[in-house]
Amino acid sequence: MPEGHTIHRLARLLNGSLAGKPVRASSPQGRFADGAERLDGLTLLGADAWGKYLFCNFDSGEVLHVHLGLIGKFRARKAPIPDPVGAVRLRLQNGAIAWDLSGPTRCEIISPIEQEQIWSRLGADPLRSDADVAAARDKFTHSKRAVGALVLDQSVVAGIGNVYRAELLFLCGIHPARPANSLTEEEFAQLWSETVRLLRLGERMGRIVTTDPAEIGATRSRMKAEERLYAYHRQICKRCGSGIEVLKIGGRPIWYCPSCQP
Repeated sequence: MPEGHTIHRLARLLNGSLAGKPVRASSPQGRFADGAERLDGLTLLGADAWGKYLFCNFDSGEVLHVHLGLIGKFRARKAPIPDPVGAVRLRLQNGAIAWDLSGPTRCEIISPIEQEQIWSRLGADPLRSDADVAAARDKFTHSKRAVGALVLDQSVVAGIGNVYRAELLFLCGIHPARPANSLTEEEFAQLWSETVRLLRLGERMGRIVTTDPAEIGATRSRMKAEERLYAYHRQICKRCGSGIEVLKIGGRPIWYCPSCQP
């Protein structure tokens, strides 16, 4: 499932290519025909992201709400714009570019009030300037749940998925099974700052890279896929050489180093 950096990057690209002008909307697959008809010819005021949720606001006051889920994709097709390929739920386009949405978990038109209701259920988004860090810290302080579960809880921190979860806890030296309320102020502050840093990097690059170029001996742009992560889906720790272990926390497996994360 795409993590928060992907959705924020998508919002930025949609704004750069479609915002401020009328867009043509269609549903080649047919499953969103009524919704596409309502959007066709409207001006996209702007796309916004909160965690793993994408919102496109139109001048009619309507909001396109998209959640990509496990297999959803939003792909750009530049001019000359080709015919849609595959099961395209929604196509948004102008003369220069088309964005094709396929396989989303959610694709619906909602009201601004419904958008606010969704936002109210989500936790602090590390990539948003209005992130309520104090509220996230308060939830950690009052929870005995494993920190590995709380980091994955979208109502606490919005946008973190399984890959970033493993990598962030590794970089902060935090065992994933530790109770969240056992984190010190310094540990939480480090966890939050690392989350912001890595998601910003991921948004900029369009991929998840957590390893230090100095340790790998290559720039981030030249790293091979197997060099970009420390712990996730690894067998051996890149830093200490210990065997990576796996726990199931928050309903999903998490990879960690018992030596670097005691």
